[in-house]
Amino acid sequence: MDEAGPEGARGVETDFARRMSYGDYLGLDALLTAQKPLSGQHDELLFIVIHQVQELWMKLLAQEMALAMRHIRADELRPAFKATARVSRIQKQMVEAWEVLTTMTPHDYLAFRGALGSSSGFQSWQYRLIEIRMGAREPLYLKPHRHRPDIHAVLEEAFRSPGIYDEALALLARRGLKVPEAVLGRDFNQPYLPDPGVEAAWAEVYRDADRWFDLYELAEELVDLEDAFQTWRFRHLSTVERIIGGRPGTGGSAGVAYLRGVLEKRFFPELWSVRSKL
Repeated sequence: MDEAGPEGARGVETDFARRMSYGDYLGLDALLTAQKPLSGQHDELLFIVIHQVQELWMKLLAQEMALAMRHIRADELRPAFKATARVSRIQKQMVEAWEVLTTMTPHDYLAFRGALGSSSGFQSWQYRLIEIRMGAREPLYLKPHRHRPDIHAVLEEAFRSPGIYDEALALLARRGLKVPEAVLGRDFNQPYLPDPGVEAAWAEVYRDADRWFDLYELAEELVDLEDAFQTWRFRHLSTVERIIGGRPGTGGSAGVAYLRGVLEKRFFPELWSVRSKL
């Protein structure tokens, strides 16, 4: 005889003594006990959850960005676009997370800030990995992770490898567009510098979009990627300023001053400068 239950639930599996359940598959015991507030203050749980959620999204984002880069390297742009579209949607979710954190007032945050010790979002290795793949090349980003050789090795490998923009420029060259050799053969350990030859190559793509349509679409996917990244940075900045004002950040970071500074840096500069030349 079926057990009594809600309409439509008859026959649903209810004995998980020897079977994998929803909670087992998702590892919910580990996930839901990973929040360990130290202060006893109500809002500390909010702070921890928001940052853990951001880290989970960044794990997925990093995977999708790596996939997009592999497809661009293989001149397989349709699957690359699927991956970059997913990245952009992940970024929207990350931006929305800051909206929840803005419900925390300075009084709420200062009640438990001391419990954070020297920990800081500046130390997020997944964020650094994403930033490096976007094109950031600042040796300081690797230093907080020297005590973790496994993590440091991942970041170091990304640091000396092409970023997603480098892969896109290499693709342009393979398609016959004139990308300067100095750009194609540059030292990836060094920051990327804008080049008029690269701007000219993108200008050709935009001016003859019918001929270069998939490259034209790649350009716009990259613009979307950077636009969403900068939106995330801005919301991070405004949320931090709303909560701590101009105070230095935890872990010795400059806080709002640092966040405002990175907003001025472009990852794909010619994709923005070319717009005024078309």
